[in-house]
Amino acid sequence: MTRLKRAGPPLWLRLVLGLLTLLLLGAGGAALYVRSLLAPAGGGAYTLEVQPGDTLAGVAARLQERGIVKNADALRLYMRREGTAGRLKEGLYDLSGRMTLAQVADKLAGPARIPTVTVTIPEGRRVKDLPAIFQKAGFDGAALRAALNDVGLSRHAGKARNLEGFVFPATYEFRPEDSARTIVQTMVARMEQEFTPANVARAKALGLSVRDWVVLASMVQAEAAGDGEMPIIAGVFLNRLKVPMALGSDPTVAYGLGKDLPELDRPAGDFKRDTPYNTYTRAGLPAGPINNPGQAALLAVLNPQRTLKDGREALYFLHGRDRKIYVNHSFAEHNRDIARYR
Repeated sequence: MTRLKRAGPPLWLRLVLGLLTLLLLGAGGAALYVRSLLAPAGGGAYTLEVQPGDTLAGVAARLQERGIVKNADALRLYMRREGTAGRLKEGLYDLSGRMTLAQVADKLAGPARIPTVTVTIPEGRRVKDLPAIFQKAGFDGAALRAALNDVGLSRHAGKARNLEGFVFPATYEFRPEDSARTIVQTMVARMEQEFTPANVARAKALGLSVRDWVVLASMVQAEAAGDGEMPIIAGVFLNRLKVPMALGSDPTVAYGLGKDLPELDRPAGDFKRDTPYNTYTRAGLPAGPINNPGQAALLAVLNPQRTLKDGREALYFLHGRDRKIYVNHSFAEHNRDIARYR
């Protein structure tokens, strides 16, 4: 008896099954491709700077070139889907090719790091020294000099020729595009923070205006070898003002002559040359601050050490060869210590 052969599926069904198989394979391949686009691109660390006018398309292209994302269009589409495409801001973004596309997108949607320049003003520097410091940091030194001469930026500078004494020495973070005026206003505003009602009241109790307080603090800053000496030196100067007797501060003489302290020449008569800053030839405080004092000097004036261990007023001090400070009440004792320690 002859066995009949079973008929296979009709051609149309085989075609449909084949097409479905291809579609499934294609879908799987597409899914794998999409997953690959979302994976880290493998590039190194990169700081992206977004400037005014930059677009997401341009930024995405840069990130693809740097190996931060695998495909620029994928980043754009992802951020559009997440509703974050419009959040890109001016500033810096720290990225890496080890981040997934989602992590890169989240970073770009978050806050930008604002580029800044760090500038340090050491305590005791004069106004004339500051333009060079800012010039080295990339700012316009001439513009800084002009702004530092604008005494109207401080309500305490008075009729001085510049803002000497009223720009606070500290470490600052400025934006590269900050103007010279903005920079100086920032430093003046920081100095103003020292003039609290409590501190101003303490200065007044010592017979000092805010300007007098800053002048005296600048002298203490110039004379002291360290913060620990500042209350002692402030006490000596305050006692001398009370007596009264000449303050006799070498740094004030140097400032009045436009010299640095090591340039003073006693045999040439520098100490006898009268200027509004010479505290040997003139009584009382000098005409203005001789540098920009720091917080330690300012507070030392408000918290002076005015007496010796025996209770007498401190009126003289000197620095010995051993780098110690010696304080006395009488001129005879002062001369004795000069002979011993200098």
